[in-house]
This record gives sequence, structure tokens and C-alpha cells, in this order.
Amino acid sequence: MSATRRVARALDALRHGWAVRVGPWVLLPAETGFGAGVASGHMLISAARATTLKLANQRDAAEPESPVLIRGAEGFDLSLARAMGDPALDLANPLKGPFLAQPIADHDSAVAAMELARLAGVLPAFLVDPSGVEEAQEVSAADLEDWKDPRHLSIASRARLPVSVCESAEIVAFRALDDLREHVALVLGRQSADRVPLVRLHSECLTGDVLGSLKCDCGPQLDAALAAMADEANDGGWGVLLYLRQEGRGIGLVNKLRAYQLQDQGFDTVDANQRLGLPNEARDFPVAARMLELLGVHGIRLMTNNPAKVETLKSVGVNVIERVAHALPANPHNARYLATKRDRSGHFL
Repeated sequence: MSATRRVARALDALRHGWAVRVGPWVLLPAETGFGAGVASGHMLISAARATTLKLANQRDAAEPESPVLIRGAEGFDLSLARAMGDPALDLANPLKGPFLAQPIADHDSAVAAMELARLAGVLPAFLVDPSGVEEAQEVSAADLEDWKDPRHLSIASRARLPVSVCESAEIVAFRALDDLREHVALVLGRQSADRVPLVRLHSECLTGDVLGSLKCDCGPQLDAALAAMADEANDGGWGVLLYLRQEGRGIGLVNKLRAYQLQDQGFDTVDANQRLGLPNEARDFPVAARMLELLGVHGIRLMTNNPAKVETLKSVGVNVIERVAHALPANPHNARYLATKRDRSGHFL
């Protein structure tokens, strides 16, 4: 079985609540796992959750999503494991201790397990070597690295697609080996080597793009980007919208909604992600670089307010010739969200 297929099966297993074997451990996802009498003396959780549990030796963890192996005085059943994994439930489920952090013998495997949980869209919390589990899908950290390699991405199909802002447009779909996500590019205007295209990387946002959410600025940013690219096309230039299937900056729809719950409790967007044990930025920028390469785009004028995005794209080989500002007015529902982007993530707003 190929490395990428092992990862695909592992992601499917985590979504269904089945166990995976990563390195030395059999791991059952706390959120989706099931089974009569399933229990374990250990859990793998994030450093952010370890901090919430008052494990003092984890307070200074540099990355909230880093893995921590803990032992419970009385062990963990699935009910307690789920309460342990979801900080949005802390107010309703006071946690019981004490808990003790233990050394992790295979750190790379533990990190891979946490990333697999993120990619599967489940909470980064596992029962370790639980009783009552007979089969586990085997996967390794090396398998995950191979699955993520953008060389697997290729153009699957393309077609003319007139859109409301520009009748001269083409949609291009990309597919990677053993990855169900299908990223797309929308090319507006006539592609030409004589003009540097206006490019926007837009991560999928169901709530903003489709439902008109006022909690973020994703929908208005998408509309404004398409309008600006249409203006370029009408002036003899062209634009490229990369629509990346990376909901919630890569944490998935369900976890994004959990972050919304934490925001309703008073946490900002950065702290909400951290309390979930998830990175504030988990988007796959090498995928965007590969899409541009396959499209034959060698230099871009990037629409963004995020200087870190510019530097990250440059680091993966994208020639960003110019940063084009893309700020939009706030509304009463997203003012704090935008302020957090400015004050904690360094956006130019």
C-alpha cells in the first residue's frame, strides 16, 4: 500500500471513529471514537489543553498545538476523553484531575498524530493504547510528509466559465493523489506573459462565501477580489483567484464553529484556536505555489493585507512582485475579528 493511501485511510478512520497506529501507539480519537468499555490510562492532547489543565511544566510550550502525553489518576473513558478534548465544553464539564505529563519517546509520531486530527477535522485528542480496540490503520510521520508533497497535485480538468463580473473566465480544477480536496483556480481575462496577473489566495469559507456571515470579511473579500480582477481583464490584463479547500485557515468547518463558540465566551480568534490546540495558521501554501506553477504563472501581484503571507509564498518559490492592499470596511460583527488580525497577526488594516 502506498504512503499516500495509508494517510487517506487514516484520515477516513479518524472521521469514522476508528483507531490508527502512529509510531509506537494505537490512538483512538476522543471526539469520534466508540466502543463498549473503551478506556485508557493515557491521552495525547495539545500543549494548549495541558496548560488549561494546570500542568505547569507545559505552560511555556512554544506551539499550542504541540503534543503532550498525559496520565490520569483514574484513567480515561470516552466520556471523560471527549470533555478533555473540547474546550468549548469546559464551562459545562468541570475537569477532574490530577493529571501528569509524561515524556514522549517518539515526538515525530506524536506531532503527526496531531496533524492527522487537524486534517480529519476532529479534535486533537486521543486515547493512547486503549483497551477494547482490536484493529488500527497504520500510518507514519513519513507517510504524512509524502501525502502533503505538492508534487502529487495536477490539473484534473478545466473549462470556460463566464461569471457575473467577467464573461471571459476559465475554471481549472486541481486534484492530488489520495486527497479528496479539489482546489480550483479561476482565471479572469486572457493569460499573457506581457502582464503580471493580479492574484488572490482565498481559503474556502462556507459561512462567509455562501451564507453571508458577518463574523468575518471572507465573502466581501472574495467579491472585491473578483471585481478587481475583472477590471484588470477589461484593461487588457488578467487575474487568478486560487480557491483553496482549507476551511478555517486549515482547521476545518467543525473546529471553526468550535472556535466561534469560544469567541462567544470572550476569546479572540487567535486564543480560540490555541485553546482548541490548533494552529492559528494551518493553510498549505506549497499547494498554492504548485497551482501557480501548473498554470504557468511565474510572477504575481498578490492581493493581501497579510505581510506574512507574502513572505511565506516567497519562501516556497513564488515570485511576489507586488503586494496589493485588499482592506474592506468593518461591520459591528467582525470589528474585533479584524482588530485581532491587525494587532496579533500583523495584518495591514
